[in-house]
Amino acid sequence: MKARISFLFLVLTCGASADLDLTVSNTNYTISQGSIFPSDDTRYLYNYDRLRVRADYKNEKFFATIIADGVNYLDHDYVNSASFDYVKLLKSDTPFSTQSNFHEYYDGNIYSKLYRFYVGYEDEHNRIVAGLQNISMGVGKIWNPTNLFNPRNTYALEPDEIFPVAAISYTRHIDDVSHLTLVVSQKKDHSYKYAARYKAFLKFADVAVNMISSDETKMIGYEIEGNLADTGIEVRSEGAYIKNDLNVGLTDREEVEFFQGIVGADYGFENGLTVTIEALYTSKTFSYKEILNNINSEILPNLLSSNAYVGAALSYNFNLFLAGSLGYIESFNDENSRFITPALTYTLNDFNSFTVGAMIQGGSNDSEFGMFENTYYFNYSLSF
Repeated sequence: MKARISFLFLVLTCGASADLDLTVSNTNYTISQGSIFPSDDTRYLYNYDRLRVRADYKNEKFFATIIADGVNYLDHDYVNSASFDYVKLLKSDTPFSTQSNFHEYYDGNIYSKLYRFYVGYEDEHNRIVAGLQNISMGVGKIWNPTNLFNPRNTYALEPDEIFPVAAISYTRHIDDVSHLTLVVSQKKDHSYKYAARYKAFLKFADVAVNMISSDETKMIGYEIEGNLADTGIEVRSEGAYIKNDLNVGLTDREEVEFFQGIVGADYGFENGLTVTIEALYTSKTFSYKEILNNINSEILPNLLSSNAYVGAALSYNFNLFLAGSLGYIESFNDENSRFITPALTYTLNDFNSFTVGAMIQGGSNDSEFGMFENTYYFNYSLSF
């Protein structure tokens, strides 16, 4: 009995020195969009809802995070469409499933998923994290050619909502201006992907070298980011030389090699306007069919239809409650096309916000963006 009381006292004492933060948020979209298939002119109006629960635990040098989602799609026509079949194919490249099966009900479909779940340790010189996590690489704000783990998807409705990877990452802070990061992750087929990243400040800028290796892919890349002559303009560049085995048929594979890189800059004006400009170049392009055939490839975000793109993003706070943003991407191809994302957000208070926006595809019917229909949405976000 005394032993049980002593153990309970020890647990409560340890818990008293720890911090546990619990947050709950709900994101609800009403979306009007066309089919993801260019030959299908069907349009859908549906509701997408995500309930998210997040718990962050910290006890001295140890920490843990778990984020779980309940996701619901509501509209009979959409959940029975080929476009939704494509959504159901998108899953994390992990050795175990991070989401439940889709369950049909009346006019909707619902499932749950584990978005993040990791534990870690951090002190003055070391940081180690194990579990379902986000591996950060690259300095691009619109594109991240060096990040072959979970890069930002700038063409998605929520660009930062990306699948986790099952990994162990270790960072060693060598000194105040340099560190080395090593990553080992396991994929769905139980093979491994390895990465190494060394970053240091070299008088004029932060410079990093990235290397990634797996059975499917080899990559070596760089990052450069710094202030342009103390002007307040942040300039950056990242690039990657990639070798990969791609599907060229039902069973055949072919090795491809190409370079992909970005240059960009951003500046914040005193009136609250922030401007970001970025250009992307790729030495090899891929057809729409080739991209669909490699939907499960490690380098899917790097499979582009044009050799060159230019993007810009503007954000401006009109007042404490109202903010606007505008994104623009131009694809330079035989037939130029563009992707435009205006949005207006009203923040009622610390817990409620409302956004109206669009994803506008401009160009001819045969162009990269012009082959798809525009998307319009209304978003209500609640957090507490």
